[in-house]
Amino acid sequence: MKQYAVISCPIDTYSGYGARSRDFVKALYELKKDEWEIEILPQRWGATPWGYIADNEEEWGWVIPLFNTTGQLKKQPDFWCQITVPNEFQSIGKFNLGLTAGIETTLCHASWIDGVNRMNLTLVSSQHAKNVFQQSTFTETNQQGQKVREIKLEKPVDVLFEGADLNKYFFIEDEKIPDTDLVTTLDTIKEDFNYLVVGHWLQGDLGEDRKNIGLTIKTFLETFKNKKNKPGMVLKVSSGGASIMDRDAILEKIDQIRKTIDSKDLPNLYLIHGELDDEDMNYLYNHGKIKAMISLTKGEGFGRPLLEFSLSKKPIIVTAYSGHIDFLFAEYTSMVGGQITQIHPSAVVENMLIAESGWFSPDIKQAEFYLRDVFEKYTKYQEKAKQQAHKSKTMFSFEEMKNELSTYLDKVPKQVGLTLPKLKKIELPKIK
Repeated sequence: MKQYAVISCPIDTYSGYGARSRDFVKALYELKKDEWEIEILPQRWGATPWGYIADNEEEWGWVIPLFNTTGQLKKQPDFWCQITVPNEFQSIGKFNLGLTAGIETTLCHASWIDGVNRMNLTLVSSQHAKNVFQQSTFTETNQQGQKVREIKLEKPVDVLFEGADLNKYFFIEDEKIPDTDLVTTLDTIKEDFNYLVVGHWLQGDLGEDRKNIGLTIKTFLETFKNKKNKPGMVLKVSSGGASIMDRDAILEKIDQIRKTIDSKDLPNLYLIHGELDDEDMNYLYNHGKIKAMISLTKGEGFGRPLLEFSLSKKPIIVTAYSGHIDFLFAEYTSMVGGQITQIHPSAVVENMLIAESGWFSPDIKQAEFYLRDVFEKYTKYQEKAKQQAHKSKTMFSFEEMKNELSTYLDKVPKQVGLTLPKLKKIELPKIK
């Protein structure tokens, strides 16, 4: 009899967790389809758009018959997996696997530790995330301030990196890129040299949003203001949605930053807003007018766009902290130093980015140096970028990720005779 496996995940969303879910489900299905009866419980992911599967049915239509649309389980799963943030983890199956990108800061919320401890195993995307789970400890107290218990990691956590799909992300010569609407738009950009920024521009004051997009823009403008020869910057940025309102809000924030610069001679910024499929993202990465990527991120659980862009054999400027340093090598990329600072109140997110935690504040002088040097001495960085691309291709592909996953799935025990538990509400502990 086949084992009954259920995966609860945001597989149908346009999000980083959606991409991670699709990779995991595809890998698991290819490894276990003959041994396991697999069901998927599709979940939403914040405010990110829904409908990825229908929009890409030619590639992903095979997964639709696996969807459990009733929300009811036929019996207790032999294998239960949740792909989400850990405070949502519940122990439903005979074997329970949590999959999460983890945390971008130095400390996770206590409810995340409790969530991990409800699972038999949790797989995170990076060594940084694993370290944070291992190092985060809390004391729970009652209303009288008396100690109730110590909250610390008690269950195993290991790393399963997010592998790049080499059929979708790969080097392609500029002249061989077809004339899609995106490509022809990029062709019209004035500058032949452009930096690329990719990410969600989330909450936080200038220099305090997690991806640090506001400060990245300001640093770029300050670096090249009043220069006779200037690069451009292409921003593939949103606040998490694809609406006109979201686009206008991004444009307004860009305009506010431009007004803080004491110059009327600023380099050009170009905004790409809305969803792009993998094919167009690869064309964007490889387009001849895109010369390098920059990310002054304050923290990453993994940093998937950095991995995918690295396959284009182009230089990357990035902060020297958190998840992406697992796959970006300091000798092949331009690592910006800095220091750990306490998260700003404007960036705090309840139960996720907590006020007591820290993250990375980059050295702006180093960032300015690399922006100038990569622009002025580009060939110096190209050979290193090619070596990074080789490392990414050979060590961090989807197939390599699938091979690692197989070692964990083979350890899932075959259990019988357990009863199906009811879902229960998770109460968050009071922490001081």
